[in-house]
Formats: sequence, C-alpha cells, structure tokens
Amino acid sequence: MIKSTNYSLTNPNLKHRDSVFSLLFSDPDVLRELYSAIEGIILPPDIPVSINTLSDVLYRKQINDISFTIDNRLVVLIEHQSSINENMPLRLLEYIGRIYEKITYRQKVYKTKLVKIPKPEFIVLYNGVEPYPDYKEMRLSEAFKDASDLKTTDINSQSLELVVQVYNINSGHNPELLKRSETLGNYSSFISKIREYKESGSSLDEAMKTAIEYCIEHGILKLFLEEHSSEVINMLYSEYNRDDDIAANREEAYEEGIEKTARNALAEGYQVEEISKITGLDAEKIKLLSQEALQ
Repeated sequence: MIKSTNYSLTNPNLKHRDSVFSLLFSDPDVLRELYSAIEGIILPPDIPVSINTLSDVLYRKQINDISFTIDNRLVVLIEHQSSINENMPLRLLEYIGRIYEKITYRQKVYKTKLVKIPKPEFIVLYNGVEPYPDYKEMRLSEAFKDASDLKTTDINSQSLELVVQVYNINSGHNPELLKRSETLGNYSSFISKIREYKESGSSLDEAMKTAIEYCIEHGILKLFLEEHSSEVINMLYSEYNRDDDIAANREEAYEEGIEKTARNALAEGYQVEEISKITGLDAEKIKLLSQEALQ
C-alpha cells in the first residue's frame, strides 16, 4: 500500500491534468499499486513504470486519462468514466495507435526486421450514479457493421478485436479491489462523501469543501487533499459541469425523440389518447404538436 506520495505539481507528470482522477494517479508508485490491485498481483517496486499519457501540445490539454508502460513490456490504458460510453473500445483503439506511435518513434518500423512493442491492456474505472455491474467487458467487435453477406469465410472470425475491462469503483462495489488499492479505495470514499453531502441538501461548493475537510480529518487522501485542495475543487467544478451538460443533452435528445414519435403517430392517424399512452405526453402537449404540424 502507498502510505505517502509526493504529489507536488512541480513534477512534470502532474502538469495540465484536467481531472482529479488523473492528478491523483499520475505517479508511478500509485499506478504500480493500482495495477497490482486490479490484476491481483504484486509488482515489485523496482519494476519501472513510465507514464506516456497523451496530450495536445497546442492546447496543453490532456487527451486520455492515464497510459503507462510496465518494464517496457506492457502498455496499460486506464480511463475514468462517470457515465458509461459504449464507444470506449473505439476511443481506446485510437489512443493505442497514437501511443504506439510515441513508443516506436525513431524506430525503423518500415524496415523488414520485426519491431517489438509492449502488449496492450485496456481498463475503464466507472464511478457514475447510474446502476452498473461490478465488472463487464466491452468489445470493439460489438460496433462492427454486419458484413456477413459480403464474406465467404468464417463470419465469426475477427481480424481486429479490442477488449475493455470495466470495473465499477463506487462504494459497495468490488470491495476487494478497493481494499487492495488504498488510493483507489480512498478516491471512491471521497467521491461518495461529496455525493452524500449533496444529497443531504448542500450546494456543490459546500459539499466539496465539507468532503475535503472530512477526508483530511479521517485520513482519506489526507496528503493529496492538503496539498491540492484548491486544484481539486476547480477540477471537480469542471467535471460536474461537464456531467451536467452531458445529462442535459441526453434529456433534450430524449424529449426530441418522444416528440418525434408523437408527430409520426399523429401523421398516421392515431388518437390523442393512444399517443399519450405510447409516449407519456399529456393531451395538451400532443394537441400543441398537432397544431404546429398544421402550420
């Protein structure tokens, strides 16, 4: 277990992080602990861990959450998600291509001799509020369009596959994993405390500050929060605002879909009462949509 870690922002690995998760885990020792906990192994402290997280040089912005190599033999991509994105396998495919480009830079990949590369591994750590199982796998092949009528070979064979391991790290899920990684367990407890205070009626600002005070007092991410409380609050504001925007967009899209269904039903001659049962819209709203269609 990691008892103390220097999280000073003078460390170049900690610059320009745009999430609390990325800041917290952008340290080789913490990553060694996290990976050991996920795999149920113990990585010796002398095994080198090198961070190679992608960033946009022009905008000085981090692109993916965390990627690192272990002993130059394994490259691990870890993404933190507060909402499940079914496109993560495709996104991680894009990331791994760029990371391999970084790793093999200046190597003669166009020569005939085989260039050895670290084996990839893809992990998503989920801590959103929507229900989700403790563990699930997402596969790139699930996104492939059906081309079975264009092939004569075995349609079950895949020329390309990418498997993402998704772990639910909310409190009450994967307790053994959270126990094996003290840092991950503390992070889960910290986020849980913020939600607890928000649900009890506190504003986001009050919830974050009270959660930080509670966690420092109870030894949860104590050193990290003492050194970076202001950065943590700023990052959390951005994260919560981004989540709110995503939720608002989803709700808007859902409402547009319901109204489109109602309009189609009106066009097909359904009665207001029938449409109301199908869509859940009240009669006045359906009549308004009907009037708009006539204009």
